[in-house]
Amino acid sequence: MITRKYKIADKVVEVNSIYDEVHEYCSEYLTDDQADYTVTTTQADIDYERKKSAREDEIEGIPVRRFSDSYLEELAVYRRIAEKMIEFDTVLFHGSVIAVDGAGYLFTAKSGTGKSTHTRLWRAYFGDRAVMVNDDKPLLHIAESGVIAYGTPYNGKHRLGSNISVPLKAICILNRSADNHIEPISFEQAYNMLVQQVYRPADMLKMAKTLELVDRLADSVNFYRLGCNMDISAAKVAFEGMQ
Repeated sequence: MITRKYKIADKVVEVNSIYDEVHEYCSEYLTDDQADYTVTTTQADIDYERKKSAREDEIEGIPVRRFSDSYLEELAVYRRIAEKMIEFDTVLFHGSVIAVDGAGYLFTAKSGTGKSTHTRLWRAYFGDRAVMVNDDKPLLHIAESGVIAYGTPYNGKHRLGSNISVPLKAICILNRSADNHIEPISFEQAYNMLVQQVYRPADMLKMAKTLELVDRLADSVNFYRLGCNMDISAAKVAFEGMQ
């Protein structure tokens, strides 16, 4: 086994892996601090990821993709991290988080809707004021004092993200539209999308804790629905609508 430690979402995880690729992937988060917990992957974990990926491809009606064991181990490691972080009131969320002037905004939508395209418009519009936190799978720590969004090594195919944390101000559900418009919505209106986009563990007790944490989002985060096109004005409309 190959063993190294990483500080992710303010917790130190010791990773024991078969292949070295996962450690290359997580290298920006390397630490020598004492571990809070340990994850160890096996060939069974890799086989599980391969079967899961094949099922998803079949459901989508596309040819089954072939991935290397080392790549699938990267996925297995993050799955184990996500399941452990629930114990620390932290969930993995599928979305793109960008920060402007130190405040975080999370955009979520069905795959292919254009989350990454929209946050690219924010970076173009705001310039140095905007920082990508995580473009794909951030971790959200849900505390009584508020929600903190963390960058992680798992930041999408374009590797857009930073090893930083920011207070999360809003979650915005994104839809494509010919014109740009945004409206506040209730937690109840956002709930179905939140449950779809949060990581849902198979363990029933951990799933119950996850749903409890989703409910607590309503205490400190505002929710919006954005219809947008690909014009840079979409960033202005979205930002001003969430102030």
